[in-house]
Amino acid sequence: MAAQFGRRLRRGATTTAIAAAAVAALSASQGPGAIPPPSDIASGDGSLGSGDSSTPPGGSATGDSPYYTDLPPLNTPNKPGTSIDLPVITGPAEAGIPATVLAAYKRAESALQTSDPSCHLPWQLLAGIGKVESGQARGGRVDANGTTLSPILGPVLNGVGFANISDTDDGAYDGDRTHDRAVGPMQFIPETWATWGRDANGDGRKDPNNIYDAAQAAALYLCAADRDLAVKADLDKAILSYNRSTEYLHTVLSWFEYYKRGSHQVPDGTGQLPGDRSDTPERELPVTPPASTPTPTPTPAPPATPKPPAPKPTPTPTPPAKPTPVPTPSVVRIKDNGTGTLTATTGTLFAERPAVAAVDAAGKPVAGVALEFELVGDTDTRFTGGAVSATVKTASNGVAVAPVLRAGEKTGTFTVKVTVTGRTLAAVQYQATVSARTADTLARTDEKALTAVTGTAFADALQVKATLDGAAASGVALTATLITSAEDPTPHDRGPYFKDAEGKPVRTLAGLKTDENGLLTLPALYADDQTGTFLLRLTTPGGGTLTVELKVTAPEAPSEGPSPTPSGTPAP
Repeated sequence: MAAQFGRRLRRGATTTAIAAAAVAALSASQGPGAIPPPSDIASGDGSLGSGDSSTPPGGSATGDSPYYTDLPPLNTPNKPGTSIDLPVITGPAEAGIPATVLAAYKRAESALQTSDPSCHLPWQLLAGIGKVESGQARGGRVDANGTTLSPILGPVLNGVGFANISDTDDGAYDGDRTHDRAVGPMQFIPETWATWGRDANGDGRKDPNNIYDAAQAAALYLCAADRDLAVKADLDKAILSYNRSTEYLHTVLSWFEYYKRGSHQVPDGTGQLPGDRSDTPERELPVTPPASTPTPTPTPAPPATPKPPAPKPTPTPTPPAKPTPVPTPSVVRIKDNGTGTLTATTGTLFAERPAVAAVDAAGKPVAGVALEFELVGDTDTRFTGGAVSATVKTASNGVAVAPVLRAGEKTGTFTVKVTVTGRTLAAVQYQATVSARTADTLARTDEKALTAVTGTAFADALQVKATLDGAAASGVALTATLITSAEDPTPHDRGPYFKDAEGKPVRTLAGLKTDENGLLTLPALYADDQTGTFLLRLTTPGGGTLTVELKVTAPEAPSEGPSPTPSGTPAP
């Protein structure tokens, strides 16, 4: 009976124990990091208790599909304090991430830093999930545009050993019109992809088989429900919303911590492939037969002396056939691909993105060409993520599209220069313009009369609102001037005034800006010794103008009392 109990090894229990040991070892040897999951799911696979608002109707991003259970080695790929971006093909194989896959993870992190900075999404988390979901897109088997060379499909979710999810996409993504299957390098089920799918590489398609699109969708999905992934509880919830398994949580956390300690880039298609999966059948261990009474073995007759074999003729080796080289198209020039005018107002996104095509001598598109987009000139405009340059490979149609541009606070023009990386081909250049934000209307927020007595401050502050086409105009520059008259806008040399930083009188203030609601409360105004009615004029770019009356009066004279009655004795 004891032998029978020892015959089978349960993979789930074993890998769970190994995962827990690995997480504990990483935590002990690498400082703060992996922490056991919340107590309500601390043992075995389980749900998230009260649930999570970002989890789709199917229950998880992957439909709880199978995943790779391989764990990272206990020795870290790097030492504390050293770089996490090691040179190409350096370090242990387990730490290598295919170049295009790594670029997709980092692009997704950069995008979330702009769109949802409070989420604090690290690219290493995407790498950990990508490792256990698809082995980093099967070791980086993707084309120049980031699409897998062949579809990556999970098992049919028909309720036999897995969730039962009926078809939701008419087979568009998974080829199955009866049940759904997890699709692509990040293993989204079609139901989830319909909500979270994104076109991150600018090819006009939301493709779960494209690592750029899939990584961007995974980043958004993990950050849903206002999660802050720097908080351990939110990190656990995000991972478990991807696959509701505590063993899955441990495995992803193990790779997450491993990649944070060090990683390096390897060529596409050369990444290390994992072996064990969570749906692998239980393994049979060798069985030792029970002891029994040995059967006497007869003594064998002495063997006959064998004759030496005749020498075999040495075959003449046939040289291997040399493969016929396939000529690779060579890019001969790059050209604009219909980019519109690049304009934006300060602090906003450019609506247009530079698009450049690479073509060969016959004018046909060339895919996989690395183009560098660089911002040249005195500007604080930046690409998404705060970079002044970005390298993008041309897609299958030969076109590369620059990342989104965000205008800074400097107005003026600058140049976007596009070159072929490592080549001296003629560059493509675009002029971009950043202009000031505008308002077409300025109005007071109240109708109080603005009055003061000579030598004192005006009692009430002046607040105005700027609008553009009826909507609040935020960040609009405003200039305030005490003018000579309605017909003469030159600054007055007498009357009310503002104070500069040193407390000296000034009658023109520039550089004021409206807040996010288009409102601006002006600094305090003071009256000098001049009485009368004065004019304050406010102007903004875009034509917004407002003229306000200021009245200064003299202090009231003290009232005279009755004449005193003379004292003394009246004359007789």
